[in-house]
Amino acid sequence: MKFVDPRIDFAFKKIFGSEDAKDILISFLESLLGLRGDRCIAELAIMDPFLVPRLKDLKSTILDVRCKDHRGISYIVEMQVEKVAAFLKRIQFNSAKAYANQISRGEDYPNLKQIIAVTITDFILFEGFEHCASVHESRETVFGQSHLTDIIHHFVELPKFTKDLNSCDGIFDQWLYFIKYASTLEEIPEKMQAAPIRHAFEKARVANMTADELELYDKAGIAIADARGRVELAREEGREEGERIGEQRGERKEAAKMLTRQLQRRFGSVPDWANEKIAKADLSSLEEWSLRIFDTRSLDDVFSHSM
Repeated sequence: MKFVDPRIDFAFKKIFGSEDAKDILISFLESLLGLRGDRCIAELAIMDPFLVPRLKDLKSTILDVRCKDHRGISYIVEMQVEKVAAFLKRIQFNSAKAYANQISRGEDYPNLKQIIAVTITDFILFEGFEHCASVHESRETVFGQSHLTDIIHHFVELPKFTKDLNSCDGIFDQWLYFIKYASTLEEIPEKMQAAPIRHAFEKARVANMTADELELYDKAGIAIADARGRVELAREEGREEGERIGEQRGERKEAAKMLTRQLQRRFGSVPDWANEKIAKADLSSLEEWSLRIFDTRSLDDVFSHSM
């Protein structure tokens, strides 16, 4: 038995955004948000369901899952494999746009409902803490009370989730284990037999995918691999460029020290104006001045033809 990788956007959309698998998305959201009792999601309408024909026609798309529960609360659920420019700004823009688009005129402000944005990343987004699940909301700065609660962001950083299966405590841990490791498993673990998780494994089975779905899944995987390759190449080129610049700076620094010592030996103390020229000069100028010392009679002559 083989499973697709839920971290690939196409597979994530298929598993969590299918009309026939609402129990999967409901279980994941309830476990992440800690919904209990009357706060549980009784009904869920997927606003942008998984549809292979539509996805095949799109050259580029953000495969998020948008849904609304029985209380009118809207959820935006997104899996992001690679960090992109202005990533946090895009997420905030999407949630703000979803909030504003609920009404068409100002008189309808009372009809605005809460937006909860859930973002799962396959990279570390926040360096300041170690917990993998975090909540971000607006708070008053003196007493720390929340008054602006209509847009809330939940983040899950998969690299920070390091538990093995035996250490998973509760359904939420099992969901994170599924998302991160499903593609490495050959069967459904005995510990992960809750109905929604079993259903997720069934949706993730390669054998249950159509030829069109497999084609889109492979293309999505290749796109991610290519993006990672470009990032790594850019990093390598950046390292090489940094080393080159570092070497040049080191050479310039040593040349400046050598020139200063030569000037001191030949002419005595070096005035401030000469030190300023040396500090601002490039390597070629420093080397040229060092050669002129042997052919000039005064300090002024050394710098008379400054480059």
